[in-house]
Amino acid sequence: MSFQEIPQILYQETTLWVPRLLGVVLIILVYFVVIKLLKTAVKKLAEKFDLDVHLSSLLVRGARLGLILFAFISILGTLGINVMALVAGLGLTGFAIGFALKDTISNLLSGIMILLYQPFEIGDTIKVLGYEGEVTDIDLRYTNIESHGSRVLIPNAKLFTDPITVLNVKSAIEK
Repeated sequence: MSFQEIPQILYQETTLWVPRLLGVVLIILVYFVVIKLLKTAVKKLAEKFDLDVHLSSLLVRGARLGLILFAFISILGTLGINVMALVAGLGLTGFAIGFALKDTISNLLSGIMILLYQPFEIGDTIKVLGYEGEVTDIDLRYTNIESHGSRVLIPNAKLFTDPITVLNVKSAIEK
């Protein structure tokens, strides 16, 4: 390579990389706009359908994580990196993680369903799995009940699959 070829090589590399870098900046800007719109839309839908705060927060975080992953893969593709192996690896990793965390994911999805369908609410007295007490908190993974001065954490998957007896419905008394 001679000294006279350097400007031509620099020009070629610049014309190759500047559009790619502008594409990356555009993808990042679009990502930030979409995530702001998504947060606003989820908040409005949560208020409209009277969804639990935990559930709407989970929806926002899940969508945000998905968008970050999609933006990252798009950025790598824009830079000219072959992302086929990465996408295939993410699919296999997702399968392995899902299989390893099946109980945790089951509790999480059951918690979402409980918050969505609301078979009982905070303040109700329920009986499940031999425990009886007042519901003090409904989390995405566990439901807390106060029973005879002690706190019992019941996995949401058990609450979603086993029979529950709602003994004292707080919401019906208040209405």
